Amino acid sequence: MHEDITKFVGIDLGDRTSMVHICDREGHFVKELRLPTTSDAIEQEFGRQKPMRIALEVGGHSRWVSRQLNQMGHEVVVADARQLRLIYKNPRKSDRIDATNLAKLVRLDKSLLSPIQHRSEAAQAHLALLRSRDSLVAARTKLVNHVRGMVKSFGGRIPKCSTESFAKKALPALPQQLRPALEPIVESIHNLSAQIHSYDQQLKELAVAHYPETTGMRQVKGVGVLTALAFVLTLEDPGRFKKSRQVGPALGLVPARDQSGDHDPQRHITKTGDPYLRRLLIGSAHYILGPFGQDSHLRRWGLRLAERGGKQAKKRAAVAVARKLAVLLHKLWVSGQEYDPFYPKLNAESMQEELKAAKIS
Repeated sequence: MHEDITKFVGIDLGDRTSMVHICDREGHFVKELRLPTTSDAIEQEFGRQKPMRIALEVGGHSRWVSRQLNQMGHEVVVADARQLRLIYKNPRKSDRIDATNLAKLVRLDKSLLSPIQHRSEAAQAHLALLRSRDSLVAARTKLVNHVRGMVKSFGGRIPKCSTESFAKKALPALPQQLRPALEPIVESIHNLSAQIHSYDQQLKELAVAHYPETTGMRQVKGVGVLTALAFVLTLEDPGRFKKSRQVGPALGLVPARDQSGDHDPQRHITKTGDPYLRRLLIGSAHYILGPFGQDSHLRRWGLRLAERGGKQAKKRAAVAVARKLAVLLHKLWVSGQEYDPFYPKLNAESMQEELKAAKIS
């Protein structure tokens, strides 16, 4: 922290223009302006200024703007405004009011803004590979469903097959009337599968070359290259968490709470943090609990939780296993130890205590 800071700035970032509010140590108004959301405009306004403490709302532009301002010597706080009702739920919300509130709050106590830490530029670029692959997978799934639905409406049916082999299996099964409409779609599905395979190869090479720590995580059966890479690239620095148990809440895998007096209802998970990583962890949890999952403490614990009955119990078990999996991956990352499927070896009493603690909705 800069001890000689005398000015505090709030910037409400917009896609084309951004609102800036500047106040002094006492909170008195110094300057207000609207400037283009461009690198040149930011350089011109803040490049030659003495160090200031600047608050930004997290968003599409906050990564590069915070990086540029940090390089100029300013102290930058990237605020998670959704955690602050004064900004997120303000009935008189406007760019000017948001910028003013950001400046005043960062002057008083930057922790009030629930600050977040953006990942590095290299990690952001590598994570873009995973996100691009995910977009192609979503597009392919949508096209596959479209073809199956169209064929079914004409009384036909595409044979059951993997998505990778869908193009080969679907082409002969297309009704003659639908061929002009669906053959280009099937060809697109084939091309998407080839592109997804190319991404898979790139990600395997990336993990080996730049992220050897993912090898230890992949000792857990059900955790593949995608999940391990997403875990490392999203969290980036394992030292962000003093205890591995803090990873679950950071990824939104713990129940929200609204306790007051004797009123303490069971609520759904918070779903804070990165939704893509959370989805991958839950997918890995389903594999661990499924018919091909390796026998382990984690699997046995999850199955015991699912035995409480009903579809909801199985869903809760998958989320609970995903939370414990996140803790386990962080421990493997920090320690570098070899994974033992039955560590710690819990007795029946301690397992029951863990089951009682796993109130996931």
